[in-house]
Amino acid sequence: MIPNEHHHAAAASGISRRSALRGLAAGAGATATALWLDRLELLAQNPAMHTHVAAASSAQAAAAPFTPKALTAAQLESVATLAELIIPTTDTPGARAALVDRFVDNILANTTPADKERFLTGLTWMDTRSTALYGKAFTAATPEQQTELLTRLAADSGQAADDAPGVPFFRAMKGMTIAGYYSTKIGLEQELGDNGQLFNPVFEGCTHKEHQI
Repeated sequence: MIPNEHHHAAAASGISRRSALRGLAAGAGATATALWLDRLELLAQNPAMHTHVAAASSAQAAAAPFTPKALTAAQLESVATLAELIIPTTDTPGARAALVDRFVDNILANTTPADKERFLTGLTWMDTRSTALYGKAFTAATPEQQTELLTRLAADSGQAADDAPGVPFFRAMKGMTIAGYYSTKIGLEQELGDNGQLFNPVFEGCTHKEHQI
């Protein structure tokens, strides 16, 4: 095939730029990580996963007892803490008020056992790393320490070797937080000002500077 024709055929194949870059840059281990993150991302975009939306729009429903399906109560609190750090309360409610923790729990209840285990391993790693750095588990650390650790994981490059195991977990957590938050009335109407006339199936993330962990 003529090289130029081959180029156009590849462009027409539907391969996304992100997938192409991953294919060029990733080894076998990194590819496995990308697949795990992609599977969770697909679930996060599935409307069936957004059972928290109605409760997040009603104070009474939000206050009702909630029994997690995939997480323990302590794990659910860790997820809620992480989500709130990613999208904190400012002049609008944050991820905790939007019940993002329930959204993550629902995703984990519907993903594969292996992917759930990867996420839970990452959640445990957060406590281990926080203890190594600050002498206490992640939820017991100060807000400043929690933010510092997430900032280390969010760095584009130059993470310490000891931080590397937490990077895929943080990416998964951030992606699910964004998807869960911006599916709710809090995220759409109060944060984005969407009155129901707008529709965006893919949320790239909040543009507020204070949310850019």
